[in-house]
Amino acid sequence: MIGLRRKVRIETERMTLRLPAHSDYRAWAELRAESAGFLAPWEPVWSYDHLSRKAFTNRVYWASRAEAQGTALPVLMFRREDQQLLGAITLDNIRRGPVQAGTLGYWVGERFTRRGYMREAILAMVHHAFTRLDLSRIEAACLPENAASRGVLEKTGFKYEGVAQSYLQIAGRWRNHVLYANLRADRRGRTDVG
Repeated sequence: MIGLRRKVRIETERMTLRLPAHSDYRAWAELRAESAGFLAPWEPVWSYDHLSRKAFTNRVYWASRAEAQGTALPVLMFRREDQQLLGAITLDNIRRGPVQAGTLGYWVGERFTRRGYMREAILAMVHHAFTRLDLSRIEAACLPENAASRGVLEKTGFKYEGVAQSYLQIAGRWRNHVLYANLRADRRGRTDVG
């Protein structure tokens, strides 16, 4: 039928990654609220209505539109065994033409850290980006002191490329970020932090 599209679902060993739905609001808001102190040092300052149903509804519409237009793939991470929301991973700023690249961002609820969920999600998203979306380069950035984020990027094939000065406003301040990239046909060998 014309007009019907199959929604993206990425299956991993333990999770289903899929676009957010209106019915995910309560689980999303609760996980974000309980993890607020854990996430705050690594994220932009939340708007006053960040956890509101209206803000989440806007998020759902943006996710659907961005996926349909091919500009982003923002998915929530659900543990398959019990449908527990674990966090989210987004491939954003997808650029076509000669660049064929996108930018990866992610978060995980505090109680689900150090269990390999984000590693599994990143590997699945990168595989999807290279094989289904035909991208050639996936970029990611994090604060230099975010050892957990740097570690998961390095364990999933991302290589350090340098530092971007005043890259993003995090916790209300312009912050430098370390830049990483994963290339579909990477022949660079190991790249160490200088």
